[in-house]
Amino acid sequence: MRVCIVGAGALGCTIGAALARGSLQGGGEPIEVWLVNRNRDHVDAITRRGLLVRLGDGPAATEHAVRLRAATSTRGIGPVDVVIVLVKSFATADAARQAEALIGPETVVLTLQNGLGNEQALASVLGAPRVLQGITYVGGQMIAPGHVSSGVAGKRTVIGEPDGQVTPRVRRIADAFGAAGLATEVTDDITGAVWDKLLVNVSTGALSALTRLTYGDLMADPGLERTACAAVQEGIDVAAALGVTLSVHEPQAIWRSAAEGLPADFKTSMLQSIESGRRTEIDVINGALVRGGERTGVPTPVNSTLVAAVRGLETGLRHAQ
Repeated sequence: MRVCIVGAGALGCTIGAALARGSLQGGGEPIEVWLVNRNRDHVDAITRRGLLVRLGDGPAATEHAVRLRAATSTRGIGPVDVVIVLVKSFATADAARQAEALIGPETVVLTLQNGLGNEQALASVLGAPRVLQGITYVGGQMIAPGHVSSGVAGKRTVIGEPDGQVTPRVRRIADAFGAAGLATEVTDDITGAVWDKLLVNVSTGALSALTRLTYGDLMADPGLERTACAAVQEGIDVAAALGVTLSVHEPQAIWRSAAEGLPADFKTSMLQSIESGRRTEIDVINGALVRGGERTGVPTPVNSTLVAAVRGLETGLRHAQ
């Protein structure tokens, strides 16, 4: 199986390393992995020495190098079996155009991005029949170019067809990924799974970006927990109004699940974006709940406040550059 990850930042590299290393050690289908990232230093470091992956934290942490292929564009890679899209949501349309160079007759395009609406953006360029949806609870954090901290152990990835069918192509991907050590499940309700993950992001992303706290410090603050759970409850109410079936209905359980299996010094994706001076995905996470609340008449004052605050933070960072 040939897999190309478009948008191979911290998370994409973590998933790519797990697939490449695991397929060599496991007994499943061999997986050839390509990572596409526009950062030349990042790609050069991976090409020169392999992708360095740190597992765990503190004195017990270990590191290993994973050999895989990396490039700054999709040109010259050729058709692949699976394109995994992991760019930030606002870059999805551009990623779809990049992915056109990777498409063969049987190629499928799998979004594992955060937030809502990414599958429609991909389908508008590549055609709906190619697009699969998914979510992942795997965590990744960039340490330096070609060097990531990985949070894979005990973290699920869930994939499915948008129409709920359990098809051979979805089974093949799940089986290959699972055999490589990336725990992957197939669902007949990917919409519910996407909303489950959305609420996890809602619980931690904006608050960590605003406070600059890692998971350990974030989870230790009772006041932040109350705010996070209030934001999640708004999301649960919006989901119910939209007819979305969730697997968890308790805000505290969603809050606690966000950091499970990750080191205390791990940072949310939104915090990593803020620290790098990049635009966040606030509009497709908390912002998606606000828009859903507007459509259904469900009040979302906590999420509206978080969206406004993060947008203000982004504006301040742009002015400081």
